[in-house]
Amino acid sequence: MGLSEKTILITGEEGFAGRHLLDALKRLNSSMVSLKDQNGKRVDIRDKDLIRGRKRELEDIDIVYHLAARTAVNSSYESPHATYETNVLGTLNMLELCRLCDIDKIVYASSYVYGTPQYLPIDEKHITSPNNPYSKSKLLGEELCRSYHEDFGIKCIIFRPFNIYGPGQRADFLIPKIISSLSSGEVVVRDPEPKRDFVHITDMVDAYIKGGEYQGDFDIFNIGYGKSYSVKEIIEKIISIYGSNIKVGYEGERRKNEIMDCYADTAKARATLHWRPLISIDEGLQMMVGNQ
Repeated sequence: MGLSEKTILITGEEGFAGRHLLDALKRLNSSMVSLKDQNGKRVDIRDKDLIRGRKRELEDIDIVYHLAARTAVNSSYESPHATYETNVLGTLNMLELCRLCDIDKIVYASSYVYGTPQYLPIDEKHITSPNNPYSKSKLLGEELCRSYHEDFGIKCIIFRPFNIYGPGQRADFLIPKIISSLSSGEVVVRDPEPKRDFVHITDMVDAYIKGGEYQGDFDIFNIGYGKSYSVKEIIEKIISIYGSNIKVGYEGERRKNEIMDCYADTAKARATLHWRPLISIDEGLQMMVGNQ
């Protein structure tokens, strides 16, 4: 059954990925349900009583896309309690909602949880060794999904995105930060060397949709482009597209527990979900710089 015949709830629908997923599901004519109170205010996913109070209204849902989370690595060090409370307790509450309302399936947005790579590219069998509070909180969420699947039969599809980018992303993320600096004539970042696997939001949303359609009971998928680029390479690509002389500076500051290179093995998602990334880094950057 396609998603056009499903009733769907997205948590984090006002966030970067959530907005794009919501628009895509509306184009598929899915029936969308919002987790808001009678005054139109978003319900706090950390509050189990508020969520339980919506039980009767939410019993017809087929799929929950659980995207709501605190996502910043730096702030997870500054506010670990808030990170764990939102990401772990919020996930637990959404799984409880699935259990109480007999919701068949949850699609969970996890994160990069592998720590320093033992080998490249990284497949789903790679040891998980998260090295910051944010990724540790997401791995705890995965374990909750596994537990609710084993104990209560809830179907759980877990995505481990590498570095998502695209239009509408917060300005404190790397690519939007670089692009927003172009008009000043100078780009300053901390460290030119770390390499990351960048996947465009359009491809990420396509994976979410295929995950919603997937008939498996429990599975985990890496989502990335399958190639890594350094911060320096990304800056050079953006400046080349922009077409002006831009001064580039580096602060010489390396993040705590920095991972110097990582990129995804997406063979499982390609084979099982029939998903593959379509937008190259050059195409994605061209679209973002062109929209400035």
